[in-house]
Amino acid sequence: MKAAFLPDRGVVKVSGEDARNFLNGLITADIADLCPGQARFGALLTPQGKIIVDFLITETPAGQGGGFLIDAPRALAKALADKLGFYKLRAKVVVENLTDNLGVLAAWDGTPTVTPDLAFADPRNAQLGWRILIPEELKQKLADLIGADLVDSSAYEAHRIATGVPRGGLDFTYGDAFPHETNMDHLHGVDFDKGCYVGQEVVSRMQHRGTARTRTVKIILDGPSPETGATILAGDKQVGTMGSAAGERGLALVRIDRVADALDAGQPLTAGGLSLRLAEPDVVRTPPRQTVA
Repeated sequence: MKAAFLPDRGVVKVSGEDARNFLNGLITADIADLCPGQARFGALLTPQGKIIVDFLITETPAGQGGGFLIDAPRALAKALADKLGFYKLRAKVVVENLTDNLGVLAAWDGTPTVTPDLAFADPRNAQLGWRILIPEELKQKLADLIGADLVDSSAYEAHRIATGVPRGGLDFTYGDAFPHETNMDHLHGVDFDKGCYVGQEVVSRMQHRGTARTRTVKIILDGPSPETGATILAGDKQVGTMGSAAGERGLALVRIDRVADALDAGQPLTAGGLSLRLAEPDVVRTPPRQTVA
């Protein structure tokens, strides 16, 4: 088993008697029945349905003060805390940015021999393993406790990319991407049966009309990696944007209809003059819509 402390992650706490209902009315995940030791993947959206910040959220045990801890991008932790503070109005909640004191240890390729406090399985994809919220200075002690070898965070990045899970700021731009474009609907990040939340109407419409034309896909690189953000071309037509890469694996944000047309026409895909291929070509094929006879 491997473990890595993730320097790009921060932690925000939301507590108080109204915390659960407050958060449930704002974010894409349903946390009505969330319990300590579990987590949900979700996001806070703009009213137009675009991702402000995505995160993992877990409930804190009552013995540790209760409330909810949000595992979010470190660079956006303060902005998230400020945004939640803006929304709280008269709700009985307290929002705290704990990033200076609490971080995230990821563990994968095995099962912890001991389940520490503030540990949970990553709800996005079982292959991503576990997350443990700890101060950075305890990373070696926690790795030893759970029976893992402590490795550099780049090893986790390579694992994340191979698993096909996008990372905001690299594989998509915050404030400019819809949940469907980052595969949140496939990664258990949107509950389509819960009540209203910010941006819900737009996201629900995209789900029911099947109007998501852009998706994050896994790619295979046949040589050097194009730069993150490089334009992906099929011939001279722009079909997407290069995301993160590690070794021969990478992620890209593509217009699935344009890429499907390119595949049908036998056109190769390139970015920055370098070739790339879809790891799973069928993901850009839109299945025929069901009709009632």
